[in-house]
Amino acid sequence: MSYTLEQADVLIDLAEQTLILPKHNKFYVISSGKNGIGEQENSGKTPRGWHKVALKFGHTSPKNAVFKARQATGEVYDAALAEQFPERDWILSRILWLSGLEENVNQGEGCDTFKRYIYIHGTPDSEPMGIPMSHGCIRMRNDDVVELFGLVAEEALVYISEHTLNTQIIK
Repeated sequence: MSYTLEQADVLIDLAEQTLILPKHNKFYVISSGKNGIGEQENSGKTPRGWHKVALKFGHTSPKNAVFKARQATGEVYDAALAEQFPERDWILSRILWLSGLEENVNQGEGCDTFKRYIYIHGTPDSEPMGIPMSHGCIRMRNDDVVELFGLVAEEALVYISEHTLNTQIIK
């Protein structure tokens, strides 16, 4: 199956480090994989191509809720918790778990976005946005990911591009 950009519910522009919701005229600054762009398992890179939001987590969680293995820990992120666990890769507020739609590109053996646990998720608001800093996921500000979560349904079509997207397609 092939898709067009006009069909996408979510557009992620890795060149510009932005996430666009064309149908809602929304634009967010993000942070993608610090190891670059790619689909290989265990690479820490952000995958390209067509995806869907397979599952969503955190529907009733407070903003800054801490998640481990997609389960809320009961913790709420703050400076004291950050100081207590300085090495944690914080997954906060909401999770939109992506699944690749392109066989042998981002779906299948050695390259599967879903099996790689690639999410769109919140991160501490002290973390920089607009530059690649994640382990392959798409990181967002907590207010932004909470808003996104409310606007995007499971099964939503997501396109991740390594090239600058034409923002004129925002409707």
